Amino acid sequence: MINVLTVFGTRPEAIKMAPVVRALEARGDLVRNRVCVTGQHREILDQALDFFSVRPSYDLDLMTKGQSPADVAARVMDRFSSVMRSERPDWVLVQGDTTTTMATALAASYWGVNVAHIEAGLRTFDKTQPFPEEINRVLVSSVANLHSAPTSAARANLLAEGHDRANILVTGNPGVDALFHTLATLNGGPKHDPLRGLPDNSRIILVTAHRRENLGSPLESICAALRDIANRYRGRVQIVFPVHPNSKVYDAVHRVLGGIHGVNLLDPLDYRTLIHVLRRCEFVLTDSGGIQEEAPSLGKPVLVLRKVTERPEGVYAGNARLVGTDSDRIVEEALRLLDDQRAYRRMACPVDLYGDGGASPRIASALIGEAVEEWNPTLHVAN
Repeated sequence: MINVLTVFGTRPEAIKMAPVVRALEARGDLVRNRVCVTGQHREILDQALDFFSVRPSYDLDLMTKGQSPADVAARVMDRFSSVMRSERPDWVLVQGDTTTTMATALAASYWGVNVAHIEAGLRTFDKTQPFPEEINRVLVSSVANLHSAPTSAARANLLAEGHDRANILVTGNPGVDALFHTLATLNGGPKHDPLRGLPDNSRIILVTAHRRENLGSPLESICAALRDIANRYRGRVQIVFPVHPNSKVYDAVHRVLGGIHGVNLLDPLDYRTLIHVLRRCEFVLTDSGGIQEEAPSLGKPVLVLRKVTERPEGVYAGNARLVGTDSDRIVEEALRLLDDQRAYRRMACPVDLYGDGGASPRIASALIGEAVEEWNPTLHVAN
């Protein structure tokens, strides 16, 4: 019997950790798993916990208004000590690149406890993009004892940094496990469907934007592009934009896009509803990491509102395109997908770039110490 302490604090972490929690619980004869949430995000974290029926044993409830990454890191390390003292785990399991992940991994290493890092090895090689995520994931890799790399490219990054091959396992990303689980629940659609009431023949563009490096003029440029697209296709295209609650995002988006015909500004969607919209949309404009993984599995082209991405597999395969935040470039690429069916079809082929739905049991087996057959995807590069 091994003791595992699974820690996360944001909605994206919860979505990707939930299938791993289920996989660990399924091995209850060999694993005792406890869940600790930090509450780095509060309401939108709780949405994911409810949907996936995850019941934390510990909730540090550390979110405060206007918190900085340094504030979060300090409070996580301070409050996490009591959990470590109570649990004395064999492994602390963390995911991704949030400040919760970095601070938890560092604290666990100070306690001399093994750290397992899910979604290890993602890199942009630019510590300002995304910020502070690129810094966080490099720091976590430096203390991790087990690296669950989602792809062979992520493993190559870790090997190039000198990490021991024996401690790296290509598992796929459990976010794909969560996607497949959620798709199986979507018969009939969500109870409160944000697409209900839109014209039946409208072409839907899903938009998400919230990255720290896109705040200010980049976000305003993104919004200007969306306004232009909506005006050009008045009545024929519907832009669906769940707006992040961060006031710097919310205020800018509503100032530029509020009242524009064909632009639907929504409160943040729960995960199930978001996947419903993703499945129904024509393509996606996003600066999110998770949607870059989910959209290719559904054959949805992705225009990435960033200059660089730590998920290059979608770009190499032709399912994603880096468009940055320049308004004219965004409009040009969106119009190409709307008007050129051949260009659209080249990007709209479903492909499993980031997982096959079996990442979570691989991770559970690795923690137990069992031999694991790695995930070995075939990458089809578009012409």
